[in-house]
Order: sequence, then structure tokens, then C-alpha cells
Amino acid sequence: MKEKKELMEVTAEERELIESIRNYNKSYPNGYPQLLWEVQEMFDNMVRQPND
Repeated sequence: MKEKKELMEVTAEERELIESIRNYNKSYPNGYPQLLWEVQEMFDNMVRQPND
């Protein structure tokens, strides 16, 4: 089943997070520890800061 695609405006930071998640999923299990840590850190940094 093909996934439905949607368009959404995102910040550069959000786009980087999405791309990092996709890279993590593609690399598992080879790049697992480092990439997962980076994705989690990016996410944590984004949710700690208030929206501008």
C-alpha cells in the first residue's frame, strides 16, 4: 500500500529532524547508537524551547 503524501511548511530545524529520522531508519542497525542519540538530542532541543 502506497503512503499518502502531504505538503507542510516546516522550519529548517524541523526538516533536519525529519531527515535525520529517515536516515536513522535506513541505517538501522549499522548506525543505530550514534544516529539514534543525535535524533533524540535534536528532538529534546526542539521541545525545550518555546515557539517563537
